[in-house]
Amino acid sequence: MISHPSRHCTVELQALPSRIGQVRRIVSAQLRYWHMDPLIDRASLGVTELLSNVHRHARPDKTCTVEMELRLDRLKVSVRDHDPRLPVVADAGPLATCGRGLAMVAAMSESWGAAPDGEAGKTVWFILPTPSPAAPPAWDRRPLLTAGERPERLFPEVALVEHAAEGRRPAPAPARSAVAG
Repeated sequence: MISHPSRHCTVELQALPSRIGQVRRIVSAQLRYWHMDPLIDRASLGVTELLSNVHRHARPDKTCTVEMELRLDRLKVSVRDHDPRLPVVADAGPLATCGRGLAMVAAMSESWGAAPDGEAGKTVWFILPTPSPAAPPAWDRRPLLTAGERPERLFPEVALVEHAAEGRRPAPAPARSAVAG
């Protein structure tokens, strides 16, 4: 079951690898609908890690609910399952192939946590700050020159922007290979 009220989205599923990809696409689509595109990568990563934990550890079943709630300045993503055991952040060694999921969620989010739901399970959540409405979109950001700066002293990309703004085309630069040799 999927519900999409204006600032709330809930998805119930079995935490199986094929379903985790579907939920990631639902999260991405919902964030685009809410015009929160800058949050897509982090929210998708976080929900993938939480659902992977349900798939790997939850007992007696893999049934869970993903919930996204967009507040004024925060996005809260939570996963509720039927296993009452709370997650533990592992101290994964450098050669470990798993055990870093919750540490990644902690690193990429503003905050995260887990709350027991009695014998019925638990909810694990994380919060992401929403982008400031006053910030211009990334495609509209250009380096600005101060009155004393000359374009030839700047990085080539900045000089190209400045020349393009003046209506002149810059001279073509020689091709360079990124491959050594």
